[in-house]
Amino acid sequence: MPHASPLQRVLIPCVLLLLSISAAAEQVDFELQGLDGKNYRLSDYRGKWVLVNYWATWCPPCREELPELEVFHNNHKDNDAVVLGVAMERIEMPRLKAFVDEQFLSYPILLTKPTARTELGRVPGLPTSFLVNPEGELVARQVGPVTLEDLESFIDNKDN
Repeated sequence: MPHASPLQRVLIPCVLLLLSISAAAEQVDFELQGLDGKNYRLSDYRGKWVLVNYWATWCPPCREELPELEVFHNNHKDNDAVVLGVAMERIEMPRLKAFVDEQFLSYPILLTKPTARTELGRVPGLPTSFLVNPEGELVARQVGPVTLEDLESFIDNKDN
């Protein structure tokens, strides 16, 4: 934005929610252990939209978006979409389990060590969400909180 005003340089990035990824579409996959001890593969969810949300219990914006992600997951899990939460922190498992229970989270919580690069791409800050289409292709990334409305709108536009 070389010719953008200072206000535009601030507002334009803030307006871009769920930035579409326009690179050549290729299938992505990973396998991570869940808080429940099971192994989860992204490819197990082919045929559904998958929101992979990297977060941490100590992150205020992460905590704020959890209820929206839970509603989205519950509204779609039996049909066309799921949420996979990836706890990106060093935390004792009993503490994480207690936090997840207190938040009434029903979607799978997967475990990974803090890192700036994941199988899906860079995680410059938390929360960071990646959206994978039913074909297993990475189609969007959002750094910062995502809302139920953002997700519904993005998926509706991609399905049409």
